[in-house]
Amino acid sequence: MDLASQAHVLVVLLTCVAVLCQAQERDYTVKEEQPENVRIGNLRKDLDLNLDPNIRLSSPLQFKPVYKTGDVPLVRVEANTGEIFTTNHRIDREKLCSGVFADKRCYYEIEVAVLPDEIFRLVKIRFLIEDVNDNAPLFQSTVINISIPENTAINTRYPVPSAFDPDVGINGIQHYELVKSVSEFGLDIIETPEGDKWPQLIVQQNLDREQKDTFVMKIKVEDGGNPPKSSTAILQVTISDVNDNRPVFKDSELEVTVPENAPMGTSVAQLHASDADLGSNALIHFAFSNQISAPTKRHFVIDSSTGLVTVKQPLDREVTPVHKLIVLASDGSSTPSRATVIVNVTDVNDNVPSIDTRYIINLVNGTVLLSENAPLNTKIALITVTDKDADLYGKVACYTDHDVPFRLKPVFNDQFLLETAAPLDYETTREYAIKIVASDRGTPPLNTSAMVLIKIKDENDNAPIFPQPEIQLSIPENNDPSTQLIKISATDADSGHNAEIIYTLGPDAPDGFNIDRRSGILSVGKRLDREKQERYSFAILARDNGSTSLQSNVTVKLIVQDLNDNSPAFTHPEYNFYVPENLPLYGTVGLITVTDADAGDNAIITLSVLNGKDNFIIDPQTGVIKPNITFDREQQSSYTFMVKAVDGGQPPSSSYAKVTINVVDVNDNRPVFVIPSSNYSYDLVRTTTNPGAVVTRVFAIDNDTGMNAELQYSIISSIIITSRVSPRGLFAIDKTTGNITLQEKIVTADQGLHRLIVKVKDLGQPESLHAIALIHLFVNDTVSNATFIQEQLRKSMETPLDRNIGDSEVTPQANGYVIVVIAIIAGTMTVILVIFVTALVRCRQTPRHKVVQKGKQSGEWVSPNQDNRQIKKKKKRKKRSPKSLLLNFVTIDESKPDDPTHEHVNGTLDLPVELEEQTMGKYNWATTPTTFKPDSPDLAKHYKSASPQPTFQIKPETPVAPKKHHVIQELPLDNTFVVGCDSLSKCSSTSSDPYSVSECSCQGGFKTAGQITTRQETALKPPHYGTLCGTEPEPDTGAVVQLTAPHLSS
Repeated sequence: MDLASQAHVLVVLLTCVAVLCQAQERDYTVKEEQPENVRIGNLRKDLDLNLDPNIRLSSPLQFKPVYKTGDVPLVRVEANTGEIFTTNHRIDREKLCSGVFADKRCYYEIEVAVLPDEIFRLVKIRFLIEDVNDNAPLFQSTVINISIPENTAINTRYPVPSAFDPDVGINGIQHYELVKSVSEFGLDIIETPEGDKWPQLIVQQNLDREQKDTFVMKIKVEDGGNPPKSSTAILQVTISDVNDNRPVFKDSELEVTVPENAPMGTSVAQLHASDADLGSNALIHFAFSNQISAPTKRHFVIDSSTGLVTVKQPLDREVTPVHKLIVLASDGSSTPSRATVIVNVTDVNDNVPSIDTRYIINLVNGTVLLSENAPLNTKIALITVTDKDADLYGKVACYTDHDVPFRLKPVFNDQFLLETAAPLDYETTREYAIKIVASDRGTPPLNTSAMVLIKIKDENDNAPIFPQPEIQLSIPENNDPSTQLIKISATDADSGHNAEIIYTLGPDAPDGFNIDRRSGILSVGKRLDREKQERYSFAILARDNGSTSLQSNVTVKLIVQDLNDNSPAFTHPEYNFYVPENLPLYGTVGLITVTDADAGDNAIITLSVLNGKDNFIIDPQTGVIKPNITFDREQQSSYTFMVKAVDGGQPPSSSYAKVTINVVDVNDNRPVFVIPSSNYSYDLVRTTTNPGAVVTRVFAIDNDTGMNAELQYSIISSIIITSRVSPRGLFAIDKTTGNITLQEKIVTADQGLHRLIVKVKDLGQPESLHAIALIHLFVNDTVSNATFIQEQLRKSMETPLDRNIGDSEVTPQANGYVIVVIAIIAGTMTVILVIFVTALVRCRQTPRHKVVQKGKQSGEWVSPNQDNRQIKKKKKRKKRSPKSLLLNFVTIDESKPDDPTHEHVNGTLDLPVELEEQTMGKYNWATTPTTFKPDSPDLAKHYKSASPQPTFQIKPETPVAPKKHHVIQELPLDNTFVVGCDSLSKCSSTSSDPYSVSECSCQGGFKTAGQITTRQETALKPPHYGTLCGTEPEPDTGAVVQLTAPHLSS
């Protein structure tokens, strides 16, 4: 190619770059959330790309999007055609433009390169994302709580938290409304300049918290989409109390008296105040006013909750005899109530007289230096005695305690002059220690004394002098006694006797130090202990021997050096820690503190566990004990091991301490019912029972301890089984003792079998555990139809606790037929029994009959035991055919004094040994009679039957387990009540009981008369219910009625 051709090609390329290859922009509009392959536009058509046929392309026309690395493509551009489609990645405007709200537009931009290079251009495409209503407005919480004071004025507005909708424009929030509104409140919407809508709650009526304190409404928010989306929230308005009452003191002024020796904590006055408000507005806070003096505040304190004023610091009548307390009672309002308490402090003889000695002659080192040639009546000092107490306690007498050549001369009240009363002699006495005593007239009297030292002197003008003002010494502790420390020396410029120096220890010298008066050798006469005292500082005096003795002193400072002579000391010889049984592994059990009286390395202590390393670890420095195991109090309640402490001395010393870890109980055991022993038993409640009487009792135990074993009882449900109605609160239970009492007088509608569901729960924390038992009470005069009652019990046990009982009752017609049949059988039995008794009476006209008649005067309720069996072996029972054996459930009627044939009946009840131990002898069965007196009521109306029974064992069918399980404790089977009769029964059909078919009474004497007693048995024996009359029993058996029932599953 020649040069001209190359220049032409270059011009063409430059023209292409300048015209065709420049960047272009193109805008499209697309709605969000479009599915895949929705066509948006055609880039080739929209850009009007007409290819020049004269331009030869190296490759076909191609559109290639240019993405950033990691970008998710939201649109797809066909490479050959330039058509633009949506992809499987849906466009979410709220996610793409999360910060764009209101009218601001949301764009998505990509760059597309048009290839090949001969026609290359870069096209920027902007997609305007249009919003669709794909989000519902939501409140921040499903429950909105607003508190409004009860004194809020009408038309007052309270803002309600707004909802949020990520959509914009018409798809955003457009409307609020109250769905379930009340007349007291309305709703208004305020629109802000930015277009936001804010709901406000408007008070439309006066509010009264005492009438209604809570309003619950529902607020709804809705957007403007088509169709609109909405959501709701619960709007709960709580009316708060207003503090509009001030506290009122019961006594606004009090005057009290307290002795000045009252100990700290002594009660001075009790203030009472009341507030008519409620809740926190009625909480009264007592405090002292700022107007009382600072000393008074220091001496007294008031309990802010109770208003009790007590002594804070010791009182002193001599300082302040009267205190005025101003007490404020505030309930949080701005104006508290005031009360004034005047406290009069009474005097006690608590002040010792004081002696004030003012010397007329100047002292020298605390001593009066008096020349031996001083004349008589030389005035030495003015003595003043005072006592701060009052009255007789303040009267003081003053005197010297022994004969001295000095006297006290009164000059004014309580003032005396100490003067010479006789000539002085230096050679005879060189100094005097005069003890002056002052005593008051209290009972007992208090006294004090003061010493006046007088030295008789010669003339002397030079005092001894030490070479240095201070002496520094050191010595190891535990030194040998009489160890010499240093030789003290002083000089005196005088001569003769006035130059002879005498060394003495100063008055501040501790015991155990000695100094030679002549040589000045200082020694220690005892073993020093650094732990008791490490430093000593005292003075040594040097006095000359002149006629006028002079002296000087030097300070000795002694440092005692430490030795390892102390073992580590535990703060306690034994440590007891209490931990909950749910303490986690390596949790902190406790801290052991050890000290060492030594210093330095001798006081560095290391701790270790000796015999409990597998269970516990201890920090050797801090003494923190942690467990290596988990605890279970029921398996092991305590752990004991030894801890050793070793110091860092050479040689080291050690000591030991005993550690006991006590595992504290956690509430992990459910209460267990002991009484009743069965869910299938019942008790008789007579219609004559007085309200307030205890009809039965429940008792439960808990294997936990403390509050976890504290139990409370409650009746959670009750129903009359026979009439299928809920009673009128006829029975109540004592939550502490478990006694069930009759609350109201029994009426006819109350008769029948009542089922009470009793719940017992413990007071354990954090969660209380409970159990449930069934109590059946038969309200009637007698228990005459056992079959009927057992049927009702069976239905009660088969029926879940949440269903009515009696769905499968027999019809009244069928029940009537049964009654007629039972009446016919009972009449026939009565006739046969009368004939049989008449024949028996005539046959027994023998002396033995008289013995039997005497035996009728008493009787005993007995249970089968070895003693009874031995007695009964004396008789043999005649064999009778089954037809002649008449076994009936009978009733012993109330004694009638006018009826000579009616016998007095006594009996004995056997209680279970285990129940007696569990109840500590305090439990009495509801149906257990005491000693029967002649005028006692019907005590044996328990069970009756309409027909003879073929066996002594009555076992109802096993009830079907209920479909719905309840937390009911599984109790044992019913117990058995056994009664033996020596004579035949006499029956008559005289029953008026609505639940009985026939009534029998048992007449005849019992073997032995006795009081009702409780016998201890080696095996568990059940309590007894009902009586049984019949022919003479076998020697080894008794007439037995046993009611058994299956367990009620829990």
